[in-house]
Amino acid sequence: MTADLWRPSATIEALRQRAALLADIRQFFAERRVMEVEVPVISRRATSDPHIESIPAQCSGASAYLATSPEFGLKRLLAAGIGDCYYLGKAFRQGEAGGRHNPEFTMLEWYRCGWDDHQLMDEVATLLSQVLDIRQVRSLSYRQLFLHELQLDPHSASDKDLARCVEREMELSFSPYDRSESLDLLMSHRLEPAMGEGITLLYDFPAEQAALARVTADKQGTQVARRFEAYVGGLELANGYWELTDSAEQLRRFEADLDYRRINGHTINPFEERLVSALQAGMPECAGVALGVDRLLMLAGGYESIEEVIAFPIERA
Repeated sequence: MTADLWRPSATIEALRQRAALLADIRQFFAERRVMEVEVPVISRRATSDPHIESIPAQCSGASAYLATSPEFGLKRLLAAGIGDCYYLGKAFRQGEAGGRHNPEFTMLEWYRCGWDDHQLMDEVATLLSQVLDIRQVRSLSYRQLFLHELQLDPHSASDKDLARCVEREMELSFSPYDRSESLDLLMSHRLEPAMGEGITLLYDFPAEQAALARVTADKQGTQVARRFEAYVGGLELANGYWELTDSAEQLRRFEADLDYRRINGHTINPFEERLVSALQAGMPECAGVALGVDRLLMLAGGYESIEEVIAFPIERA
């Protein structure tokens, strides 16, 4: 046993900065009359997202899971009539480790009723600008970024074109599994590092990457996912949607996630069918976004590793 593992990995000054940041976030939403709410961090349901794994738990002799995000609880509250709301607290994901990840982390997630993704993008930019004292903000579509950096239209390019682009732009010991993996590899290894300084808001993602966002036609008539991501200096901070409210489509996407998990040998856990019921009851038109608070603090304080802004990361928990 190492004698100093009882100590926090973050300095006391970093923890003071964390406290100030949380206070600033709450003040930001208080000024806008957005209500802070709590939702369970332990649930009988797990995430169906094939790229995220829930951490299992036991509760009263039955299987349970630590929440990977507050999303499903917040949407159930929205369907019940809570109105504009936010959650600021812990979320948990299996296998998350490294300089930017910890299995237990702090998430900010909020929803604006009657808004679309572009209106929410503006509010995200306002919050980031205030916290980070950055005035340089640019918004561009997923297509514009790919065309500018790779001379490739991600919506119309064939699967083979995307795979060839991956092979040309990076050295990998494997071939991309599918179209979506090619796009993700190009984004993470080639495009994010090229974003430069300032805040970048990226919108209109490929329809196959809709997750829980609605799909509509863009100005070129292409079906796109009405979601956005916010980056600062190439570091992803936030992921937002013009939220899907169609219960039948939501169920179809959950089932597609489970099919992907079965085909690829992933764990199959009970999915959140109560969200489908909430959508059937009538969730209001809204936009929502999740933001990583630990990463935001890293940027605000000039820290290199997430361990510098968390008192007790998993190695010391």
